[in-house]
Amino acid sequence: MKNELFLILDWLNEALRPYKETAYACGGTVRDYLLHREITDFDYCTTAEPSILQKAFPNGDFTFQRYGSIHTRFNSRRIDLTTMRKESKYLDFRHPSAISFTKNIEEDSWRRDFTINALYLDLKEDVIDFHKGKDDLRDGVIRFIGDPETRVKEDPLRICRAERFALTLSFSIEEKTKKALDSYRYLLLKINPAKIKEEREKGWKGVMPSYE
Repeated sequence: MKNELFLILDWLNEALRPYKETAYACGGTVRDYLLHREITDFDYCTTAEPSILQKAFPNGDFTFQRYGSIHTRFNSRRIDLTTMRKESKYLDFRHPSAISFTKNIEEDSWRRDFTINALYLDLKEDVIDFHKGKDDLRDGVIRFIGDPETRVKEDPLRICRAERFALTLSFSIEEKTKKALDSYRYLLLKINPAKIKEEREKGWKGVMPSYE
């Protein structure tokens, strides 16, 4: 039987075909698929802008469409579908000051945090990898895309995410990435404590390090 990830991908692309748009599996969905882990979050990205998504998926949840993000369902599965985008500078330690949509998948990849979360799968079941994420999956490494210090200062919650992934996947944290996490840990004071708590409770309550 075809993997559910690809059944959903086929379904999304069939709905988008009349509009000459394309969808890809992405992020943690691809990471977990390649690691042969159970997929619990079904994340996809698309070249289609929200106005097209409203036509293709009229029953979707468009609450966050201004960010290019919608939710829809395939059978009982919740599907997160996001228009590919570029992001401007972060001014509040959590969110980009502006976003713009793009049809260029490589541009979309640069907004993602870690190499292992910037992998894409297309309809041919080929992996699209701009940042050697497959190598880091093979080697068990957590590594930022781009300059680690910049990525932490953009969004300090990435400190928690890096350490959560290291724990849940039994991966090591690359040296420059780890140095940035340690150097800018104080910036977690800028983050809503509820967001930190959420990271700590994603299956690892009592295991995650304290940030207080």
